[in-house]
Amino acid sequence: MARSEDGSRAIIRVRMSATDAHYGGNLVDGARMLALFGDVATELMIRGDGDEGLFAGYERVEFHAPVYAGDYVEASGTIVARGNRSRRMEFSAYKVIAAEPQRGASAAAALTEPLLVCTAIGTCVAPRQEERKR
Repeated sequence: MARSEDGSRAIIRVRMSATDAHYGGNLVDGARMLALFGDVATELMIRGDGDEGLFAGYERVEFHAPVYAGDYVEASGTIVARGNRSRRMEFSAYKVIAAEPQRGASAAAALTEPLLVCTAIGTCVAPRQEERKR
């Protein structure tokens, strides 16, 4: 991940639950990673602009490895460019703990090397200052 121009970085770690599983075999829907990136973007916007802002869109999303219910995923994001109101951000999500249902219903392993599961680039927009005064 590129370094931010101003040090703005946010991280969230979440356990994927059975309600996150969307497909057979407890496979988690890729849209769940995008929801995590949205939460990270919101934190970055609040820290940098004092407002949640709005997510304008993704330039790129890539899924690298599957995520299952019981896995722990760490999602992070960095502001890499600032326009007048736009904030370009890079995101990544890593599996840091993997569920091991084959060893038992509650078995899991902390990974010695986090596994990259998703990357993305997106843009958020901060409201105009005059919009806040209304």
